[in-house]
Amino acid sequence: MRRLRNRLAGALLSVLALSLTATGCAGSSGAASGAGDPTSSPAGASVANRVEPLAGRPEPRLPVTVPSADGERVTVRAAERIVPLSGSLSEIVFTLGLGDRVVARDVTATFEQAAKLPVVTRGHDVSAESVLSLKPDLVLAETTSGPEEAVDQIRAAGVPVLFVEAAKGLDDVGPRIGAVADALGVPAAGKELTRRSERRIEAVRQDVPHGEKPRVAFLYLRGSASVYLIGGKDSGAGSLIEAAGAVDAGAASGLDKDFTAITSEALVKAAPDAILVMSKGLESVGGVDGLVKIPGVAQTPAGMDRRIVSVEDGVLLNYGPRTDQVLESVVAQLYGEDGAK
Repeated sequence: MRRLRNRLAGALLSVLALSLTATGCAGSSGAASGAGDPTSSPAGASVANRVEPLAGRPEPRLPVTVPSADGERVTVRAAERIVPLSGSLSEIVFTLGLGDRVVARDVTATFEQAAKLPVVTRGHDVSAESVLSLKPDLVLAETTSGPEEAVDQIRAAGVPVLFVEAAKGLDDVGPRIGAVADALGVPAAGKELTRRSERRIEAVRQDVPHGEKPRVAFLYLRGSASVYLIGGKDSGAGSLIEAAGAVDAGAASGLDKDFTAITSEALVKAAPDAILVMSKGLESVGGVDGLVKIPGVAQTPAGMDRRIVSVEDGVLLNYGPRTDQVLESVVAQLYGEDGAK
């Protein structure tokens, strides 16, 4: 039942992955705002398209037996051919310094080092045949990965499958790194990467301007599929918005679910000062000009000021080793170079 609930919660990711497949994986960088807008993205605000591995190359000490997030215990005897089934998990493996052992990727692994790897998912669905054809000795999966039948088929072939709890916020960065590092037999590297990631995130938080907190609404947009949603308490963006010194406008307006269809009433109640979007989603509605035509957007303070913050789809809600860059980009776009609101 846990996996079923998590897969239902991951339905939004399925839409994202399908759209990435249709439109390409490269995200645009910087804020999308009107000409001369003081909140436009300063140089350096975008997220690097490469991960930064730790210095040195750790050597896995295997076998290890570790807990899996689906309630099983998984014994990993080798990690020479690794298949991570999400961009976030791929990012962790590469940043730990073991990217040369990764033999495939999910469509959401958009960073440069993984770009040439074969894709083993269709949309967000795992292809058991594609995975098994690569003869992996370890598969890393999210609790939202599926379909369940495909994962069961991989396990039935004797391949260890480790499930990692899906990321929901900033607090998940360290535990997810630790879970992957332990399974790969490099726990010390996991601790080092966790310290580095948390230190960098905290450094960004220290530079967040103080004062009145802007209200930020996270909108999930897929114009080609007529999907227009506003994030609520469980959207996954709340902790990122709060770390940027802002208020999650959707949650603050009483939206308790993860996402709700956008209506003029919902937007007026949320009254965002800024809107956070994924870059491909923004492109799918025709940029800022198209966004403000969505009913209710133009009537919000964010719509009137064209105050839009966009971050690449493949990294915005990953909560992986590049989270500090994501947060830095959000902060830079939200407040502008001079930190003024």
